[in-house]
Amino acid sequence: MLLICGTDDAQPAPDLDMAAATEAWVKEMDGRGVRLQGNRLRPVTDATTVRVRESEVLVSDGPFAETKEQMFGFDLIECQDLDEAIEVASKHPVAQFGMIEVRPLWTE
Repeated sequence: MLLICGTDDAQPAPDLDMAAATEAWVKEMDGRGVRLQGNRLRPVTDATTVRVRESEVLVSDGPFAETKEQMFGFDLIECQDLDEAIEVASKHPVAQFGMIEVRPLWTE
């Protein structure tokens, strides 16, 4: 899983067309057969956090953690190994000004 992360104040280089760069990345990874699915996420202002404590459902607006960094989106990929996953992540346009967390899924 690629977790596409960054901060609200981090901006791409002025010459980077994010829509075109992301579309090109998606096209390349779909063409290689490594990207299974992915999408952008709504902003953290639209988040709802749910917790259950002592059988009581607690609902709060906003993200689960107060942090400057936030998750912008995700891509589920299937790669041969960590090296390929890192290579795929390094090509994502957000990697140029944000960060991409590569995290394996549980297989069992």
